[in-house]
Amino acid sequence: MRLSDRLEAKRDARENALLAIDSEIVPDREEDVSPVGDAFAELKSRASEQLFDRLGVRISDASLTEDQLHDLVRDELTEIIATEQQRLSADERRRLLRDIEDDAIGLGPLQRMLDDDSITEIMVNRFDKVYVERRGRLTLSSARFSSEAHLRRIIERIVGKVGRRIDESSPLVDARLADGSRVNAIIPPLAVDGSSLTIRKFSKTPFTVSDLVGFGTMTEQMAHLLNACVQARLNILVTGGTGTGKTTLLNVLSRFIPANERIVTIEDAVELSLQQPHVVRLESRPPNIEGSGEVKIRDLVRNSLRMRPDRIVIGECRGGEALDMLQAMNTGHDGSISTLHANTPRDAMARLETLVLMAGMDLPLRAIREQAASAVDLVVHISRLRDGSRRISHVTEVLGLEGDTMVMQDVFLFDFAAGVDAHGRFLGTAVPTGIRPRFSDRFEEMGIAFDFDHLVDHGRTAGR
Repeated sequence: MRLSDRLEAKRDARENALLAIDSEIVPDREEDVSPVGDAFAELKSRASEQLFDRLGVRISDASLTEDQLHDLVRDELTEIIATEQQRLSADERRRLLRDIEDDAIGLGPLQRMLDDDSITEIMVNRFDKVYVERRGRLTLSSARFSSEAHLRRIIERIVGKVGRRIDESSPLVDARLADGSRVNAIIPPLAVDGSSLTIRKFSKTPFTVSDLVGFGTMTEQMAHLLNACVQARLNILVTGGTGTGKTTLLNVLSRFIPANERIVTIEDAVELSLQQPHVVRLESRPPNIEGSGEVKIRDLVRNSLRMRPDRIVIGECRGGEALDMLQAMNTGHDGSISTLHANTPRDAMARLETLVLMAGMDLPLRAIREQAASAVDLVVHISRLRDGSRRISHVTEVLGLEGDTMVMQDVFLFDFAAGVDAHGRFLGTAVPTGIRPRFSDRFEEMGIAFDFDHLVDHGRTAGR
């Protein structure tokens, strides 16, 4: 009998066997699962060995679909634990099935975290120390790997699925999971205390501007202004520190781009989810095992100029591609958007100059600064505050150069003076500064309606 037929025949029996188990309990949240006792750990180890003895290479059979593979593993596990029914409670049977299935074909103790939408980041410092981020807060999880070897096995499973390898000759890897989550793994000797794994998760349903307004990340007035800025084809830099939500904000801003424009997105790892119909997505490629075949972001930026884009969206500027981006912005590709790591808008412009120097071109600093001042129209800076919330703290216009000084003016600033509530959450929002931005002339030229008088009046009121 074919394997697929055998699986189909066993499905009903397996579901009946599991129904009694699953109906007796309500699934626990990850942090509520108590540490596994020695007897349970011994049973789990024994059941895992029996599972691998029974299945062998069939677990890696490429002809099986994901559903068939899960069915196969759960069929065998149901039979294996049948002899232990009297020794196990319903909760222990459920945990045993779930833990071994995760170890066999999932990501072990991390699988439940990946399935938990409230977790945005998973940080494995070493096999017995796993942190998670929820709602901007870092907490130590109760999840553990059984050993360094167990953690290494999961890391190798991740990188193997994307055709990469990790070993002493190549001890660090950036990769992407099937659901789009971004993965970084680093092993000894570079990771001194043991292998380390970081997974940045992304929402299955991309956030909208309404979501960010609801979260308090931006105000409605700011959202209307940013919408108009994108419509007016201003070149925008989204800046902030690590984990502040730059990519999320970039994704939201990209939704303001008209549907009839051709957009080329360029990323290290695909994270953007544009809704427009005319989008070409490009992703850089690391070198292969032999060290060849690398395609850098800079190569893709240069190539995109030959693809007749209306807009170029770069996931993150972190090297010499900054020069190519500035040249594109200055040669008719208005409306481009990118992100940049920086602590303030002014720091962002200074860092942009540094990144241009990394292109290896012998350009005078004055020429670079002029290019940057001419190319970038707006810097939108997002910060992660002490309460864990992400807020747009600056919307800053780049005016140009006066002498050797970059002239910038804030259109919105976060009001820290509003203080915090009883729970330590910031009460303030970003408020207009009362300054009429110079790009208002661009709005008039392009026929984009926006009430700048209300913005200025509101800013004067807020400043009293």
